[in-house]
Amino acid sequence: MSTNDKLSRWVEEVERTVCPDEVRWCDGSDEENDRLIQLMLAEGTLHILNPRTYPDCYLHRSHPTDVARTEHLTFICASQKEDAGPTNNWMSPAEARERVGKLFQGCMKGRVMYVVPYLMGPTGSPYSRVGVEITDSPYVVANMRIMTRMGRPALDHLGTGANFVRGLHSLGDLSPERRFIAHFPETREIWSVGSGYGGNALLGKKCHALRIGSWTGRQEGWLAEHMLILGLESPAGDVMYIAAAFPSACGKTNLAMLVPPRSQERWKIWTVGDDIAWMHPGDDGRLYAINPEAGFFGVAPGTSAKTNPNAMSMLKRNVIFTNVAVTERNEPWWEGADGELPRRAMDWQGKRWLSDGKEKAAHPNSRFTVPARQCPSISREWENPRGVPISAIIFGGRRARLTPLVFEAFTWSHGVFVGATMASETTAAATGAVGVVRRDPMAMVPFCGYNMADYWAHWLAMARRLRHPPKLFHVNWFRRDPSGKFLWPGYGENLRVLRWIRDRVQGRGEAVETPIGFVPAAGSLELDGLDVTPAALGPLLSVEQEPWKDEVRNVKEYFAKFGSRLPAALAAEVEELSQRLRKA
Repeated sequence: MSTNDKLSRWVEEVERTVCPDEVRWCDGSDEENDRLIQLMLAEGTLHILNPRTYPDCYLHRSHPTDVARTEHLTFICASQKEDAGPTNNWMSPAEARERVGKLFQGCMKGRVMYVVPYLMGPTGSPYSRVGVEITDSPYVVANMRIMTRMGRPALDHLGTGANFVRGLHSLGDLSPERRFIAHFPETREIWSVGSGYGGNALLGKKCHALRIGSWTGRQEGWLAEHMLILGLESPAGDVMYIAAAFPSACGKTNLAMLVPPRSQERWKIWTVGDDIAWMHPGDDGRLYAINPEAGFFGVAPGTSAKTNPNAMSMLKRNVIFTNVAVTERNEPWWEGADGELPRRAMDWQGKRWLSDGKEKAAHPNSRFTVPARQCPSISREWENPRGVPISAIIFGGRRARLTPLVFEAFTWSHGVFVGATMASETTAAATGAVGVVRRDPMAMVPFCGYNMADYWAHWLAMARRLRHPPKLFHVNWFRRDPSGKFLWPGYGENLRVLRWIRDRVQGRGEAVETPIGFVPAAGSLELDGLDVTPAALGPLLSVEQEPWKDEVRNVKEYFAKFGSRLPAALAAEVEELSQRLRKA
């Protein structure tokens, strides 16, 4: 029980609405977690994995209709529709409180109501924020313990204040017809009902850290971003910190935990965060970033010793797996995992699976939740209360055509334009069609809690708060040749691109000016030991005028959705790009 009167009164109000059989305040202790694990094992909602090879690891299976973020059922409930903007679903606060609120009436009868205080960000950081999630799901409690600083750290940070995000979650009956995720940014509230999937139910993650966080960041002068944070250490021992935005399932975690190949083994990558960055102007005029999370909620399929050896190392203990397959040895398995294809297994729904290639054993969006401290590449600065200084920001996406391997923006304004117009092929991390190219500015379309045009204006304004702003870049590891073959090997070899970015930040790397930005000059991208000849780099770095002219037309159509709220600087960037293409 909290001694904070404001928190206690809110909890009592919720209790009167949801009518639980019991209320439990969660402290995040080992004893409490053990009790929850035993409860879920007894109920059959959690399954123990091989204790010899995967100690303290468990499997959870979602309802088949509840396996990804439900963006079409996610709403921003601002007072004015224009404040939500054309990329968000909007519902008025009054309608939401009536339409969604009634689903919480008595929803916890026969259940336990768990009160989960949590801290987003390092203990003792002035940039950290408190949230409290009320839920009827012990699975959510167990995952929030991994993903946040739960219990006493949050209550100590809050003290007697009222500055906390109020989150209310219930599994309801898991019906898609009664599933909503509603955000009230003006009152800093989150309501989620009808889903147990992580992105919809772990309210500290996308809901608090990004949708509410982005709204708060604009008000207070900082950025809440869907970005990894890594440290690139040179053989001389100096470390440069880089943030990078990629849509979900586009290699963000792999890049954050990159293991240098043998040819680059004197270099090191240090992981600060793999998914979310809160970035604040520092007293020295630089941009500093913290990772508000305490764990990783990663996509399992495609994760292997080849793609992410650090992830595979940390997934051997203290992990909650969701919707993966299970082998006859009672071990987790997914498509793209190491080792031979199992002949028989239980698929993600608990059904018998045979390796005939007809059905996936693991769900394409199956996940793992694991403490960040277990990552072999975790940075010693990852819990620095001040954060780490960001020297470069990368925007990226999954594009088979058009976009070169890497290019640098001309200016901060041009870099914001690059981020605002980035596009990517959709993946299984969200419901809907896979492989469709969609605009995803700064990888924030599903997560920005307000009008995207105002968000771009906020980005543009950040330059005035920074004497030493980061340089801005764009990368595309996924460009293909006409036969469909990837042109770049990716994975650990992406370090070579990071090295060129580092050189550019330090004023050394050579580049060629193109209409879209600076691309690496011949010989400036280190290729020793790589099966890519300098001549083969041509298609990877090419900027074809006609496709880019089509891109300009598409961007103008996209920007038109935002009407008069579109920042004039971005409208000017479109025209300048058009002129550069005509002159090229």
